[in-house]
Amino acid sequence: MIAIDPEAPGGPEVLRPVERPVPQPKEGEVLIKVAAAGVNRPDVLQRKGGYPPPPGAPSILGLEVAGEVVAANGLAEEALIGQPVCALVAGGGYAEYAVAPAGSCLIVPESLTMVEAAAMPETLFTVWVNLFERAFAADGDAVLVHGGTSGIGTMAIALGRLFGLKMIVTCGSDEKCARARELGAAAAINYRSEDFVALTKEATGGKGVQIVIDMVGGDYLPRNLQCLAEEGRHVSIAVQRGATAEIPIFDIMRRRLTLTGSTLRPRSNDFKQLVADEIDRMVWPHVREGRLRPVIDTTFPLAEAARAHERMEGGDHIGKIVLTTAA
Repeated sequence: MIAIDPEAPGGPEVLRPVERPVPQPKEGEVLIKVAAAGVNRPDVLQRKGGYPPPPGAPSILGLEVAGEVVAANGLAEEALIGQPVCALVAGGGYAEYAVAPAGSCLIVPESLTMVEAAAMPETLFTVWVNLFERAFAADGDAVLVHGGTSGIGTMAIALGRLFGLKMIVTCGSDEKCARARELGAAAAINYRSEDFVALTKEATGGKGVQIVIDMVGGDYLPRNLQCLAEEGRHVSIAVQRGATAEIPIFDIMRRRLTLTGSTLRPRSNDFKQLVADEIDRMVWPHVREGRLRPVIDTTFPLAEAARAHERMEGGDHIGKIVLTTAA
């Protein structure tokens, strides 16, 4: 099969098509003939050598795929053969075939194209776990999300709209802010020209938000805490501006704030299956009815993965970037 499996870290130019053996599913896994694969920020970090795959995961890039199940290992898993699915994978998505734990697969409904389906698992699992399971989002909560037009940001806006949340986002341009508001954000703040702390307070009548979903880290963290209402929850999901920060401990105590966070890729298959089951029950009905779909920025053929990474690193994209295969 054709895959994108760079031999050494580097720039986008290392993402060249190569031949690799078709993987074989282990017990509890299925083999997917990949139609499309989502591109995510961790793929860029892995390409640069800063985010190695977890033990046992393939070196081929790619954390989410959509396609048809063509083989399976296990009696229960065989029921998925012939089904269109999208799946969260620990690696291996940039290829014509990929294996996935059967438990992390979701049946693709007619309301989604394969490109849209491939753009769902990574952002949907991430937002669901961090916004609803770790931050305990409830109807009426106000939420601040940085990177409002990223894949994560656009999915957070969409889920927030479905579950009665007031979504406030930051973006890097006025055009992106306008697009975020079109997608359903109650407020969108240009972090390059505006004070997101002051405007978040203004958007919440001075109270602050109940939740911050932060993929920036570094010096944003103390500013994020200023945005929180009493009993607020801060969830870190990435550290693009640094993995350390100075925080006001007494303020956390006084206002009873909670600081938490998570990473998804290293979690066990059992955990991901629990999340998939919850998404299938709580979110997938909205997908089937056409009320939830991802925002697609651009698609590229698998062989042009380098261009896809250039697009992501350029920072102009809104929503998801997706690779398509001829398999």
